[in-house]
Amino acid sequence: MLENKKHIIFDLDGTLIDSAPDLCKSVNLMLTHLGKKRFGLKVVRKWIGNGARVLVHRALSGSKEVDLNIDDKIIDDGLEIFFGYYEKNLCVETKLYDGVKETLEYLYDKHYALSIATNKPHRFVAPILQGLQIENLFSATLGGDSLDVKKPDPKPLIHICSQTNFTIDESVMIGDSKNDILAAKNCNMDVIALTYGYNQGDDVTIFEPTFIVKKFAKIQQLL
Repeated sequence: MLENKKHIIFDLDGTLIDSAPDLCKSVNLMLTHLGKKRFGLKVVRKWIGNGARVLVHRALSGSKEVDLNIDDKIIDDGLEIFFGYYEKNLCVETKLYDGVKETLEYLYDKHYALSIATNKPHRFVAPILQGLQIENLFSATLGGDSLDVKKPDPKPLIHICSQTNFTIDESVMIGDSKNDILAAKNCNMDVIALTYGYNQGDDVTIFEPTFIVKKFAKIQQLL
């Protein structure tokens, strides 16, 4: 059990929402636009989690390991094209994972402050929350481009704690990837890791989070 927690920080993609189908569609529209090979959902899922630019770079590389020889201008152009498609496909197939809405409403009713710290560009966060009808549950949101660094740097978590007037000890991070776990550990914050989601094929247990759960609803038992 985690005691004396007042503030819960959630990752978004792979934690609250399964956005991979819409991300995959937009990635492939971008690749088609550029005359490149398309990839299946199973492959693209393993590229998600480090922000949009890394996703585009991986897609252009055709691999999780990015091709460092690809010119920055090509990546910039690909990113702009990807954004153009993605903003039109934010909530076509994107959905909440099982137990998410009920658990968020339970925590909200228990007077926990709920925040989001994601590596997704901030401009897409609010429209997705609105589309899934959960925007009213969150006190604050932070995107991958809101600061000069992303998770696993701890700065986003420290910033959102300051923004919401909670201490690190009063807060807990909940996410699905090593970026979430390491960001929390890098500022001595407790972290609950989910075993589903997008962790580029890695097992979350190797990063030693405070707790590990298989189902989102199990979070209620830890708080």
